[in-house]
Amino acid sequence: MPLFEIETDAHIIITWANDEQSATVVAEDSYPGESILRLTKRPRDSWVISKGVLGISNKPLDPCSTARDCLAKASGDKINAIRLYMHETGTDLEKARKVIESNMVMGW
Repeated sequence: MPLFEIETDAHIIITWANDEQSATVVAEDSYPGESILRLTKRPRDSWVISKGVLGISNKPLDPCSTARDCLAKASGDKINAIRLYMHETGTDLEKARKVIESNMVMGW
C-alpha cells in the first residue's frame, strides 16, 4: 500500500492508502473544514523527519543561502526552485531536491 503525504491548510498528514482518492477521503474525514493544498504519493514506504528541523538536535541547522535564494526566486515553487538550484550550482537532481526540501522545512 503506497504512502501519501497530504498537505491541508493547517496540517501535513502522512498515511497509507490504496490510491489518491482513498488518501483524499482520509484527509477530508480527519479535517473536514480544511482544503487539500497538495497530495503526493511518496516514492518509498517510510517517512523520515529530521530531529534538527524539529529543534531536538544538538547540531545547529545551517540553511543554504543559495537554496533560499532559489526558493525566493521561484516564489516557493519546489520544482522550479530545484531546477534553479541545479542550474546555479551544477548539482544533480537528487542532491538539489534534498537541499531545497530541507530549506523549505526550515521555513525559507
